[in-house]
Amino acid sequence: MSNQYPGYPGGPQQQQPAQVSQQQYAGPGGQYAGPGGQYAGQQGYPPALRPGGFAPSPADWGTQNAAVAPPPNMTGPIEQVWAPGQARSNRHLVSVIGYTLGGIMMLVLIMLVLLETGVAATTASFVLALVPLTTVLAGVMWLDRWEPEPKAMLLLALLWGGGVAALSSYYINSAMIQWIFEQTQDGQGATMLGATIVAPVVEETSKGLGVLLIFLLRRHHFDGPVDGVVYAATVAAGFAFTENILYFSQSADFVWVVFVMRGIAAPFAHALFTSVTGIALGMASRSRRSTAVLFAFPAGLVGAMGLHALWNGSASLGNNFIWLYLFIQVPMFIATLVLLAWLRRQESDVIRARLGEYAQAGWFAPHEVDMLSSMRMRNQAKSWASGYGDKAKDAMKAFHRDSTALAYLRQRLLTGRAGMRASQSEHELLNQIHRDRHVFTASAQGVLQR
Repeated sequence: MSNQYPGYPGGPQQQQPAQVSQQQYAGPGGQYAGPGGQYAGQQGYPPALRPGGFAPSPADWGTQNAAVAPPPNMTGPIEQVWAPGQARSNRHLVSVIGYTLGGIMMLVLIMLVLLETGVAATTASFVLALVPLTTVLAGVMWLDRWEPEPKAMLLLALLWGGGVAALSSYYINSAMIQWIFEQTQDGQGATMLGATIVAPVVEETSKGLGVLLIFLLRRHHFDGPVDGVVYAATVAAGFAFTENILYFSQSADFVWVVFVMRGIAAPFAHALFTSVTGIALGMASRSRRSTAVLFAFPAGLVGAMGLHALWNGSASLGNNFIWLYLFIQVPMFIATLVLLAWLRRQESDVIRARLGEYAQAGWFAPHEVDMLSSMRMRNQAKSWASGYGDKAKDAMKAFHRDSTALAYLRQRLLTGRAGMRASQSEHELLNQIHRDRHVFTASAQGVLQR
């Protein structure tokens, strides 16, 4: 933000915010009002408000007010609140259907567990399952700090994993293992095939379809592999939560052993598997070809199924499992963390590069770009802004959020992935950033004048 106050980390003094161009960024005023507007020819208002238009006649207004034109706008460009050509959105309907379907299917599976194992075991298992769920979601929040995904979409992903994916996998896995047993009459072999082949294929497909649906229905929320991992890990967290309730309830006599294995030693197992699908879809989201998803999704699924099969297969090795866990699973998890840290760094580089271009055009100061592309400096800026009150701190947070959205929008523009309204959205974000500055400045000045 512009530094009009002492103490801002690393910024010059008296930096004034860039002004919004009236011609380009006046919003509806550029089309319907003000000098140079489309309908400025007769007293500055559109046909429906002119005498003889569709509005009430002057006689209805009263003779005293009939000839009085609206006063001209002397305050500068108006702030945009609406853009023409908006399509009707179905996001609320999709969300409601997703919440309802996922929630009902999660409750159905929990009720099945309750009927099988009893209220006490199910309740205790529910509480224990919250531990790995919280751990995974905390990791998701850490990864998703640059451009946080909409909470509504994350909830949808969680319910898909815990409801749709978990319940469908429960029935399909059971049916397939039963079919294998009927064909072979080998119970141990059917169980082994179910764990190493059936479960990885069925579960990764059911989880991956949730990530794919979010990709297809909310493509604008996918900006790269990090977003793919965020959605995939959230779907997997929901799936593991419901699955853990099932396993913990069925293992009441040695539940703490199962809890240590699933909740402490490997809480990220499902998230790791499904993240391969998320990374593949995230890479497809950055491709100029809309057909890239046709190749990326199957490739991601194969990778996820392979990791899942390796994990389930190693669990059947008895005492040798610990060695496979230490020398294969743990290094693989560490390598994944390194990859995610690198991807997170790439997000910072995108923000720095894109906002640097706006800085050259006068929209940002160089020290603002440095702050916005560093999580450490962002935290410093929020802490500094909080000294001027909650309203100033909220304005700083909004400045961070809107500037990041602007950077990713420009990234999509440069890579040919933006929609027809991208230009208009850019104007909206620039206006919003201008308002964020204004709110912060007014709030901080109010504190200083007390």
